[in-house]
Amino acid sequence: MIIFYIFFLFSSLLVCVTGGKLPEPEVKIEVIHKPFMCPRKSKYGDMLLVHYEGFLESNGTLFHSSHRDGNQQPVWFTLGSQEVIKGWDKGLQNMCIGERRKLTIPPSLGYGKEGKGKIPPSSTLIFDIELMDIQNGPRSHDSFRDMDLNNDWKLSKQEVKEYLKKEFEKHGYSQNDTHHELMVDDIFNNEDEDKDGFISSREFVYRHDEL
Repeated sequence: MIIFYIFFLFSSLLVCVTGGKLPEPEVKIEVIHKPFMCPRKSKYGDMLLVHYEGFLESNGTLFHSSHRDGNQQPVWFTLGSQEVIKGWDKGLQNMCIGERRKLTIPPSLGYGKEGKGKIPPSSTLIFDIELMDIQNGPRSHDSFRDMDLNNDWKLSKQEVKEYLKKEFEKHGYSQNDTHHELMVDDIFNNEDEDKDGFISSREFVYRHDEL
């Protein structure tokens, strides 16, 4: 607690001396390929399907690839809901389906001073990411209506799970009940503010400041 208080005082003093906020770390974005037609661009709240490869900037080591690892399928996540590292949330906005980007992500927007798994502490990361699909995410009125099977204006875990299954089947991806359960748990941890076991239309649609 004392260490935190000293750090807070130091940060406040630095802000006063520099006359403003500390600069926000940036993600370097390079567009490798962009399709000619782009009817929809990614935004916070959308569910994105991506293929990606991740490298350490320091030595070029490949630490993960959706093409090679696991079930070799692209992955879904909701942009802006903190399901992925901050560098992805920042670097994958306004992206077209079929677009491919190279993101260079500083440690503060990746895995920080601690690192994770094959990623050493304080590592700058490089990701080669291709956006395969965009779907309405948990901030969409249309998605809420699609999920609310009994029209009671609240979502149960089963309703959300059934919606995810339907979306995966629609795009020809194999069903993975364990993956669906994890996604549902993550959605409820973020959206079920009053922890009553349901997500109301208000909880579902309105965005929190931190997203």
